[in-house]
Amino acid sequence: MQANLEVLEGLVRRLDISVPMDQLETEVQGRLKRLARNVKMDGFRPGKAPLSAVARQHGAGVRQEVLGETLQSRFGEAVQTHQLKIAGYPRFEPKEGQASAAEMTFSASFEVYPEVKIDDLSVGKISRPIVELGDADVAKTLEVLQKQRRSFASAERAAAEGDLVKFDYQGTVDGAAFEGGKGEDFAAVIGEGRLLKDFEQSLVGLKAGDSKGFDLTFPADYAARELAGKAAHFEVQVKDVEAPVLPPVDAEFARALGVEDGDVEKLKAEVKSNLEREVKRRVQAKLKDQAMELLLQKSTLDLPRSLVAMETERLTKMTEADMQARGVQTMKLSADMFTGQAERRVRLGLILAEIVQANKLTAQPEQIRALIAEQAQSY
Repeated sequence: MQANLEVLEGLVRRLDISVPMDQLETEVQGRLKRLARNVKMDGFRPGKAPLSAVARQHGAGVRQEVLGETLQSRFGEAVQTHQLKIAGYPRFEPKEGQASAAEMTFSASFEVYPEVKIDDLSVGKISRPIVELGDADVAKTLEVLQKQRRSFASAERAAAEGDLVKFDYQGTVDGAAFEGGKGEDFAAVIGEGRLLKDFEQSLVGLKAGDSKGFDLTFPADYAARELAGKAAHFEVQVKDVEAPVLPPVDAEFARALGVEDGDVEKLKAEVKSNLEREVKRRVQAKLKDQAMELLLQKSTLDLPRSLVAMETERLTKMTEADMQARGVQTMKLSADMFTGQAERRVRLGLILAEIVQANKLTAQPEQIRALIAEQAQSY
């Protein structure tokens, strides 16, 4: 086997690989004979079709399969011989102007991993945020938990932010009704963003039994494209205004949040512990972001375009799958949307791999156990 290595532009390399045709044909004939023992073909019992008929029907596919496996095998041997670190996948093409019928020569084009140079990191600066948690933070979190478990009760007053308003409505565009523009006994909490902001604010100040007409313009990016950017008029009839009622922070509230004995002080202690873990995670995330940015600034390397293309495709498919899972209708996403993110991820991946290898970094069992224990505390 011959495998001549040629250095092209940047990280691109090319190997010329010669494949002896007699060896290729010997393997093809061997596979066809094995296939003929069990193959099913019209007009013949299983395993009784003549080899010539099997070759006519399956020869091209078997030959392509053998050639592909042979090229991959010989390419792997050549990579070992030249001690290459391949990035991505090779592209095989037959060489033009081949004079010998005894062998075929293919060119395998591919990229290799780059050399990563990391400058002195000691001159870089990373700032650790300092966060002090106090009783006020615990009280604020408890208030959020109360709001999540709130109920509503009718209020003999005008609607305000946070109130649940029940109403009928009728909307028109250019004097004509439109699909989805009419509703009865509709309910929404003012300020939660379920309705357009202008619609919500038009409900503020209305009491049960009040009616009101108002105009608004649908946003240019409104989900219903036929209404996007259009002016509309609405008439609303308020049926009820309900004010939020927060549950008291008592034993029943504590038990509802998993404190079996209803001890409110235990609840507060758990809330503070959860806040401390959340603060720790956020601080670590900010430190990580700063560290990654510093590494990007201090490192020099060429990017293998094949790895960027693979990462771009992965990000595109992942985003499309996520949008479909959430029921979002979308056109096929352009790969250009993810190229910048893919380049950053590939660059960081190569830098971190170099650091791990240079410093022989491995995850220690006690580190893994500590991480699992920390994750488990959230449950």
